[in-house]
Amino acid sequence: MSIEIARIKKSFGRTQVLNDISLDIPSGQMVALLGPSGSGKTTLLRIIAGLEHQSSGHIRFHGTDVSRLHARERKVGFVFQHYALFRHMTVFDNIAFGLTVLPRRDRPTAAAIKTKVTQLLEMVQLAHLADRFPAQLSGGQKQRVALARALAVEPQILLLDEPFGALDAQVRKELRRWLRQLHEELKFTSVFVTHDQEEATEVADRVVVMSQGNIEQADAPDRVWREPATRFVLEFMGEVNRLTGTVRGGQFHVGAHRWPLGYTPAYQGPVDLFLRPWEVDISRRTSLDSPLPVQVIEASPKGHYTQLVVQPLGWYHDPLTVVMAGEDVPVRGERLFVGLQKARLYNGDQRIETREEELALAQSA
Repeated sequence: MSIEIARIKKSFGRTQVLNDISLDIPSGQMVALLGPSGSGKTTLLRIIAGLEHQSSGHIRFHGTDVSRLHARERKVGFVFQHYALFRHMTVFDNIAFGLTVLPRRDRPTAAAIKTKVTQLLEMVQLAHLADRFPAQLSGGQKQRVALARALAVEPQILLLDEPFGALDAQVRKELRRWLRQLHEELKFTSVFVTHDQEEATEVADRVVVMSQGNIEQADAPDRVWREPATRFVLEFMGEVNRLTGTVRGGQFHVGAHRWPLGYTPAYQGPVDLFLRPWEVDISRRTSLDSPLPVQVIEASPKGHYTQLVVQPLGWYHDPLTVVMAGEDVPVRGERLFVGLQKARLYNGDQRIETREEELALAQSA
């Protein structure tokens, strides 16, 4: 079941929370709505579900406009962060609930309900807990019950609002893997909200990064990491070094210090320079690629690479996080050399193109 979100706007009083949002979700795709608090991601999810109504725009399921349909008519499953299980019902009865309250003409027989719930209990690996009550379950078990309950009515679309946010880190990781496997088996269309970058990139087929009611980027997880469309995406995804300075000619200046960029940007003036740890050139010897001295202040071996925190020696005030390949782990206090030629430069929110990008733009003009 595909989802088409067409020019959705939403305001609460004078506060605009969604600004002309458009997004197409193909059938069978799992999409993460990722962003900080106040980005509009949960409001968008609730509009898809029919729990909120947009101020303007349309929602279509497989080409059919459902904008005016009540939530119960949209045939979506919704999983809340805090489970919303019925405390007085057993696990079995919680999962069966949606089936038992269907209109009489659509309601399965008692035998069919029992068969369906038994199958779901097996699928979520909770058959041995069918007779327990929610108070007797762990957080991860409760979330599996909530998911099974949502799937019981065979929804066309599954929506999840920060489904793992209330769980501890290890349980979150286990449930993320389990949800991804379940999605591969059932191929349902799914949209989930999260503020966790790792969760979004690990589970989703596509990540939609939102900020202040806008979509900043909608892309495959690896492209969001490696080719951020905006400065917001670059910074929000984390693990990025930022240096502030000035571009003059083909050099980056910080105070009295300068080093070559490897190209001369069309823009000249104040900039912010960004580099992810694995984009920093690093070596034990000085070279044209790694001319800048640093001192190791932290070293964390990770197997085939080491994550380092290094302090620039005389050319910048803040430490940098870098990744060094190989099993030869540098020691604290060791002197190394880094290069910043792979950096992204921004003037405010405006990206400053590299020489290759400038040439490509000129050729396409």
